[in-house]
Amino acid sequence: MNTQEVKQNMSIQLYLTSSPAGQYREWGRQNYKGLNPLNDLAGELKKDWRGDAACLLIAASPDEYERNDAMAAGQARDFQDSGLPVSRFDVCDGRNGAEMAARLSEYDVLVLSGGHVPTENAFLHKIGLAERLRDFDGIVMGISAGTMNCAETVYAMPEEEGESRFTDAQRFIPGLGLTCCNVIPHFQAIQDDRVDGLRVIEDILLPDSMGREFYALPDGSYILQRDGAAVVHGEAYRIKDGEICQICRTGETKKL
Repeated sequence: MNTQEVKQNMSIQLYLTSSPAGQYREWGRQNYKGLNPLNDLAGELKKDWRGDAACLLIAASPDEYERNDAMAAGQARDFQDSGLPVSRFDVCDGRNGAEMAARLSEYDVLVLSGGHVPTENAFLHKIGLAERLRDFDGIVMGISAGTMNCAETVYAMPEEEGESRFTDAQRFIPGLGLTCCNVIPHFQAIQDDRVDGLRVIEDILLPDSMGREFYALPDGSYILQRDGAAVVHGEAYRIKDGEICQICRTGETKKL
């Protein structure tokens, strides 16, 4: 991976997660409290955490206010349960988007919510987040769609009916420019998924990987980009030119 392609803000510690707590489509089944312990996400966060951190959730669905408030409360609880103290956990969504984006310097941790990638992408551009992040100093954590939107060029993998007919201009869209890594989240859960009758992996993802490179992460794995170096923690797969290759296992790390 050529990390020089993206002009990174070295003051950002970037956590690209699939799901930091719980399992996609299996919420409530985990036998732990807080963040997934598989690959010591909490331990890495503690290295970058600043006291009683002020946190901001940036919503993927800007108009779903009740859902966004619940997600912020749940994420705050997960951090607290993992020994990561939180002083406050605010929400940036359709109620206050531009105002909160202008106040990023008040926060230590930004969490980019999971949801529908193109919907979140449009909101991030509307509030000018990419420009605001150039001077941000702290932790940015992406969750699922939030992780995908951190890339310089985002791969908006079709996930809803009708989206398999997206053109390249709709599947590959400008992102926040924080990383070169294009992440496919929830890899353990999407193996049998179909969109418009097409197999998501075999009929969509693999053809789209020709001439491109993606990193597929099951829930509990993550990529940590600190001081310009990207390291994958836990089970991960490289998808490139129509082929899938496992590059890391649970409990292991690998520099990308």
